[in-house]
Amino acid sequence: MAPQDNTANGVATETSPLLINGNGHANGKARANGKPKYSGHTIDEEYQANLTKITTNGHSIPHAQEPSTGELLIVMSSVWFGTFLAALDSTIIATLSAPISNSFNSLSLLSWIASAYFIAQAACQPLSGRLTDIFGRRAGLIFANTFFAAGNLICGLATEQWVIIFGRVVAGMGGGGLTAISTFVGSDLVPLRRRGVWQGFGNISFGVGAGLGGVFGGWINDTWGWRKAFLIQVPLTVLSGLVVFFTVKIPVKHSEKSAIKRVDFLGACTLVTALVMLLLGLNSGGNIVPWNHPLIYTTLPLSFISLLVYIHVEATRASEPIIPVPLLLNRTVLAACLANWFYAMTTMALLFYGPLYFQVRGFSATEAGAAMIPQSIGIAVGSIAAGLIMRWTGKYYILGLLVQAILIAANIMTSFFTLSTATWLALLAFLLVGIGYSGMLTTTLVALISAVEHKEQAVITSASYVFRSTGCAIGITVASAVFQNILKLRLRARFGDRSDAAEFIKQMRDNLEVVHNLPLDLRAAVLEMYMEALKGMFLALLGIAVLGALASLAMREHTLHRNLERK
Repeated sequence: MAPQDNTANGVATETSPLLINGNGHANGKARANGKPKYSGHTIDEEYQANLTKITTNGHSIPHAQEPSTGELLIVMSSVWFGTFLAALDSTIIATLSAPISNSFNSLSLLSWIASAYFIAQAACQPLSGRLTDIFGRRAGLIFANTFFAAGNLICGLATEQWVIIFGRVVAGMGGGGLTAISTFVGSDLVPLRRRGVWQGFGNISFGVGAGLGGVFGGWINDTWGWRKAFLIQVPLTVLSGLVVFFTVKIPVKHSEKSAIKRVDFLGACTLVTALVMLLLGLNSGGNIVPWNHPLIYTTLPLSFISLLVYIHVEATRASEPIIPVPLLLNRTVLAACLANWFYAMTTMALLFYGPLYFQVRGFSATEAGAAMIPQSIGIAVGSIAAGLIMRWTGKYYILGLLVQAILIAANIMTSFFTLSTATWLALLAFLLVGIGYSGMLTTTLVALISAVEHKEQAVITSASYVFRSTGCAIGITVASAVFQNILKLRLRARFGDRSDAAEFIKQMRDNLEVVHNLPLDLRAAVLEMYMEALKGMFLALLGIAVLGALASLAMREHTLHRNLERK
C-alpha cells in the first residue's frame, strides 16, 4: 500500500514536501490562479505592498511604488508647471532689472532685486527636503505656490524700493520651493538609471519658461510697463497650486512622534541665520556700504558663528537633521555641491548681465530678452541629452567633465565680447552656456543621489540647492562689484575734472537710458567704459568656472540602478 499523505491534515510525513506549514502548503505559500499566495495575497501583491513601507530607526518610511509612464507624466507635469513659472520669473526679472532700476533711479537696485530673491531662496531651500519628508511633498508645493504668488503681487504693486525688495524675498521663498520640491518628487518616483532623462524633461520646462520669460517680460515692459509682468503671474501661480493639490500624492514618512516634534527648529534657525547673514554681508559690501562698514563687521562674523552652532546642533542633538553633516563629508556629495556652487555663480551672473550687455549695444528690452533665448534652448538640449546618455551608458563622470568643458569654452567666448562682436557669435556663446550648465546640473544631481541612500535623497538634494542658491547670490554680488568698481574707476578717470563730476558719474552708473541720450561722441566713450567693465566681469566669471571644474574632478562613479530599490 502506498504511504498515506497526511499533508491535507497539516501533518508532515516522510513523503511530504520540506518547509511545509501547518496548513499543508509547501514553503508556507498557498496557490491562487497558479501564483503562490502569502498572507491572503499573491506574492506579486505582497512584494509590491512591502515596497511601500520600510522601517528605519523606528520610523515607518513610505517608499513610493514606481508608477507607470502615464501616471508619472501626469504627476511630473503638474509640478513642472510650477518650475516653468519660477523659470519664467527668473528671466522676466533679468530683463526688467534695468527698467525697474531706471524707474527708481538706482542701477545699484539691480543687484538687490536679484540678491533678495536668492537670499530668501537659499535660506528656505535647505528646509524643504526635511520638511516635505515630514509634512508631505504636496503641502510643500502648495506653500511654495502661495508665497510665490504673494511675492509677485507685492512686486507688481510696489511704489518704494524696499517694498519691491521685500516682494522679491517673499517670491524667493516660494520660487525656491517650486524648483526644489519638483526635484524631490522626481527622485521619489524615478529610478537612478532613468533619473537623468526625467530631470532633462524637467529642465526643458525650466528652459521653456526661461526662454519665454525674457521676451515676455521685455514685451510687457515695452507695452504696459514692468508692473504687469509681475501681476500676470499671480493667477497662473494660483492655478499651479490647484493642480498639484489634485495630482501629487506622494506618501508621507510616518513616525511615532508628532510632525511638529520632528521639526529641527534650532537647526533650521541657525542655518537660516548663517545663510542670510553671509549673503547680506557679501551683497552689501562694496555695493551698498564700504567693506569696512559696521554692517559687514557684524553680519559676516555672525554668519560664521551661526554656522558653527548649526554644525554642533546637527551633529549632536537633532534626531532628524535638516541636512545631516556626515553626508556632506562624502567625497562625491561635497565635490558635486562645490561644482554647483561655482557654476551657479558664473551662470546666474551671465544670465543677469547678458541682457545688460545687449542693451549697452543698443538693443531694446524686448530684443535683449530675445537674445537670451539661445541659452534657454541650450538648457533644454543639454539636460535631455545628458539624461539620455546616462540612461544608455549608466555612467556620469566623463560626461560631466565634457559638459563642463563646453561651459568653460562659453565663458572664454564671453570674455572676448566687444561692442562690435557679431550677434550670432554672442548668441552661440549663450547657447553653449545653457548646454554646459544644464548638463552639469543633471550629471551632478545624479551623482549626488546615487552616492546616498534612497531615504536621504531629498535632504541631500536640498543641500545641493543651498550651494546653488548661495552661489547665485554670491555670483551676482561678485559680478556687480567687479562691474560697478571698474565702471566707476573709468568714469572718474575720464570725467573726474568736471565741475559736476559726482552727479554726472552717478547718472552714468544708475541709468543706461541717460547714457544712450548723450551726444554721439560722449555716448561712444561712456559705452566703451561700460564694455570694459563688462569684460572685466566676464573674465572674473571665467576664473570661477575653472574652480568649478577643478572641484568636480573629485567626484566618484556610482552605480545607477534600474529600480527604486537599487537592486
